[in-house]
Amino acid sequence: MALSGVENLARVPELRKRLLWTALLLVAYRLGVHVPVPGIDAVALKEFFASVQNTLFGIFDMFSGGGLSNLSVFALGVMPYISASIIMQLLQVVSPDIKRMAKEEGQAGRKKITQYTRYGTVLITLVQGFGLATVLESMHSPLTNAPLVIMTGLSFKLVTVITMTAGTVLIMWLGEQITEKGIGNGISLIIFSGIVTGLPRAIMHSIELIGAGTFSIFQAIILVVFMLAVLVGIVFVERAQRRIPIHYAKRQVGRKMYGGQTTHLPLKVNTAGVIPPIFASSLLIFPATVAGFSSAPWLKDVASWFSPSTVLYNVLFIGLIVFFCFFYTAIILIPRTSRKT
Repeated sequence: MALSGVENLARVPELRKRLLWTALLLVAYRLGVHVPVPGIDAVALKEFFASVQNTLFGIFDMFSGGGLSNLSVFALGVMPYISASIIMQLLQVVSPDIKRMAKEEGQAGRKKITQYTRYGTVLITLVQGFGLATVLESMHSPLTNAPLVIMTGLSFKLVTVITMTAGTVLIMWLGEQITEKGIGNGISLIIFSGIVTGLPRAIMHSIELIGAGTFSIFQAIILVVFMLAVLVGIVFVERAQRRIPIHYAKRQVGRKMYGGQTTHLPLKVNTAGVIPPIFASSLLIFPATVAGFSSAPWLKDVASWFSPSTVLYNVLFIGLIVFFCFFYTAIILIPRTSRKT
């Protein structure tokens, strides 16, 4: 099967062109992650993000492929675009105009929704960029107490907002270009490329633990087998379909009988995708994020209740995933039944 794919790659110029285009755009994205915003103390920033890995900052940094911990021009990543897309999907439920645009106006309506999503992305980026610049101005390194921002004031906020907005718009354009001229969904590939960049560091850390005797080889093998099993299970569920049978009634035209065929309507089992885990983890990590910016003891206690190692966290995490699965699927799939009497 793999050899057949390599042979197709050698024989089909269009496939080679699409793969090359996808690779070049992903490389451009990874280069942009390492271009920092002016006015930042890189050492203090690294120390700060090392202390907030289990907060919302850690999740956003993961989805941005390390862009947030570098405070690069791609620091906000694709999260503003994803947020704008979700908002537009929610508006299709509550707004008859947007619903008609999506369902009845065809390609023209979808283009309008895409344009509104882009405008929403820019607006969300402006707000998030300004909020992030304001928060970083008041933060200090937990080790040296050095300020994260060297160039404070309105100039830093203005530069940060402009550069981050331009970076997010560029990421959005890169994703659309990959989808149109490359292979697969561009935004998903950008998220994937950002997450997998942490794999080499995790592998090296695991090797160091094995060398130090903290982690045995047997435990490492069990972990790898478990990860492969989870990966296979995720792919199986993601590709799974529920096939709803459809029966066509027979009809007679002249002396001939037509119809009577049976087919099916495929529906994805995992309609909500990765949205429920993202929402659930964001809500549960919010207390730890708030506690990180406060010295109140009771907030520290509340944050400890929602630690990923606690039973309460895992029970709530599973419950929230199930809830958001129902909620998001109810928004995406709206069944309609009609009976003619």
